[in-house]
Amino acid sequence: MNKPISLALLVGGILLIIFGISASESFSSDMSRLFTGSPTDRTIWLLVGGAILAIAGGFGLSRKSR
Repeated sequence: MNKPISLALLVGGILLIIFGISASESFSSDMSRLFTGSPTDRTIWLLVGGAILAIAGGFGLSRKSR
């Protein structure tokens, strides 16, 4: 039962990373980078959350089942 959950976490993490990359190339992120030097908070949360989910899913898939 853990393998489907791990796979779902991995896929969800990859999707969040893709959305984060897309958000980093948006106009609002460009304007934020112009004035503050960093992308928007939404972009950062999408990328960080996606990385955490992808790592957790990958770790879950790499573990041996009993």
